[in-house]
Amino acid sequence: MTGLVYKSTGSWYNVKAEDGTFINCRIKGKFRIQGIKSTNPIAVGDVVDFNLETIGDEKIGVIANIHDRKNYIIRKSVNLSKRTHIIAANIDIAFLLVTLKDPVTFTDFIDRFLVTSEAYDVTPVLLFNKIDTYTEEELIDVEYLADVYKKIGYQCFKVSAKVNTNIAAVQNIMEGNTSIFSGHSGVGKSTLINCIQPGLNLKTAEISEQHKQGQHTTTFAEMYDLSFDARIIDTPGIKGFGIVNMDKYEVGDYFPEFFKLKSQCRFNNCLHIDEPKCAVKKALENNEIAWSRYKSYLQILEGEEENYRTDIYGD
Repeated sequence: MTGLVYKSTGSWYNVKAEDGTFINCRIKGKFRIQGIKSTNPIAVGDVVDFNLETIGDEKIGVIANIHDRKNYIIRKSVNLSKRTHIIAANIDIAFLLVTLKDPVTFTDFIDRFLVTSEAYDVTPVLLFNKIDTYTEEELIDVEYLADVYKKIGYQCFKVSAKVNTNIAAVQNIMEGNTSIFSGHSGVGKSTLINCIQPGLNLKTAEISEQHKQGQHTTTFAEMYDLSFDARIIDTPGIKGFGIVNMDKYEVGDYFPEFFKLKSQCRFNNCLHIDEPKCAVKKALENNEIAWSRYKSYLQILEGEEENYRTDIYGD
């Protein structure tokens, strides 16, 4: 039998079979020793083949094969630095929820998410959430930040579940697609999904006043069928987004505004650091490229983790 993985709890997988029924499945031990250096060899969104077994009065599935993925979103595992964690597979749209406060989403986190999306052929969309909570001055900051990414070519939307801002626009993008909603804990993923699809009733939690950050409400990634020909994957909040297995000479290719200028650099393997006649550095000096993006690029190149103490614009 063939099915689609809707939920992963680490050892068990909730799989929707072709006839629409859901089967609890486990994996054969061999998947754990096939050289997959991931904490989760099977992810939500995977298409799998499984066999049914009867244990007592219950039928369970045993996953025997994973179909080739068209793409996936991956990051370094939080606790196992040499391993990776596949957030979800076979995704059409990757929404990243961004907030200026409670919690702050810094530009290096945004850029790492975008670089990973570019590298693994996933279309990213930035949602600047909770705009109903911002002052006029903060809304100007949102406009500035959104403009940085719009100029590069990314879709950006200011959204609010509370006052229903741009919810219809997000739904239009989602229609006919499988989308993932990602971001830090507390950025409002579950609240926004509940607004997009009333009746899902995903669990939400208040922001911690002591630490001004979100509390985990989503424990495992889970996919849901929506009423308007769409699927959505809700994911646990992510604190950091470690870049995985990326050659330093490739990193600039996943910054579209850098890649666009690459052919104008004197050297075809230019790293855009201190090489002569570098088109990227020239554009940077002319303020044609955002300094926050360049700083994120250097940070990834040097293998550093995100710096949560920097200003939101990277200055």
